[in-house]
Amino acid sequence: MKKREIKRIGVLTSGGDAPGMNAAIRAVTRMALFSGLEVVGIRNGYQGLLDQDMVDLHVRDVSYIINRGGTMLYTARCEEFRTPAGIKKAAQICRDRGIDGLITLGGDGTFRGAYELSEQGIPCVGVPCTIDNDIAATDVTIGFDTAMNTVVELIDKIRDTGESHARCNVVEVMGRQAGDIAIQTALSVGAVAAIVREYDVDIGAMIEKMKKVRLTGKRNFIIIVSEGMGKDYSNELVKRVQTETGIETRLSILGYIQRGGSPTLRDRVLATQMGAAAVSNLILGDTNDVICAHGSNIVSEEMSYAVSLDNLYKGHMKPEEIQKMPPSLKYEMDKVIAEKKAYYAYIQNLIGTVSL
Repeated sequence: MKKREIKRIGVLTSGGDAPGMNAAIRAVTRMALFSGLEVVGIRNGYQGLLDQDMVDLHVRDVSYIINRGGTMLYTARCEEFRTPAGIKKAAQICRDRGIDGLITLGGDGTFRGAYELSEQGIPCVGVPCTIDNDIAATDVTIGFDTAMNTVVELIDKIRDTGESHARCNVVEVMGRQAGDIAIQTALSVGAVAAIVREYDVDIGAMIEKMKKVRLTGKRNFIIIVSEGMGKDYSNELVKRVQTETGIETRLSILGYIQRGGSPTLRDRVLATQMGAAAVSNLILGDTNDVICAHGSNIVSEEMSYAVSLDNLYKGHMKPEEIQKMPPSLKYEMDKVIAEKKAYYAYIQNLIGTVSL
């Protein structure tokens, strides 16, 4: 896309909220103002864009929000934006309101929308904000660290009562179809296992291990299940564990509490780095990108690449789409996916080795 002068930018949050979104909004606003740009906050995501629910943002408007959870710009789902007519309408509104570029904070659905908007000529830069950590192009997303710390704190409390009553607690955590929260927190709290879609766990072997360890005097057990396993999986697992081990087993579904709360230091730093980088990309003309964390580096990936990699990783890409991919691109994406799967296997092996 031909480079265009950026004078006025919009920022919105879309999809599920995540701790650190406010820190990112703050960074976007202040980096843009420092660079001589005007900033428009768009309330309620893409729905607010279509409704033209906008407000100019100034330096003091983003004071004292770096420590707040949720999003000061609010968020909403928008069915109209999923249609070609809705995309065209949104692009025309950006032109009519003098918005030269858009920074979108959210997850995979947010980026697919931004990619389609960029196809209509509106420069967009995505910032990955989701507790699920399910954006394949980046090592970590804003909100993930805070959500994990919330889960660890809650499970530590659950363990106290589990130890008192000699129980097993099955804890279901969020993450949509991704098991990142489950495996990381399972390792952090000494869980018996993390049950996730990405890696098969031998439930029978886990139960036999629990029975043997029980004889050594262990009183409490924690099993973490990702919500991606399905609606009734956790309930059925509770019944099986209690029946086959004889250990009283209870289910705790942590739910939306995982999305709230003050962001951790790590999420505040990540949000500030990514928000500032997104503005720099727009100014330099490096648009239609997603800001990503690779190791200790903040980089950008083409939005088309990020969306395609995500679809391939999650199994959403059609066979005919895969066949059309250049071999070199498919090879590169396969390497990224293989590394992610290998990391899952590594963590699962660690859980099996050091737990109990």
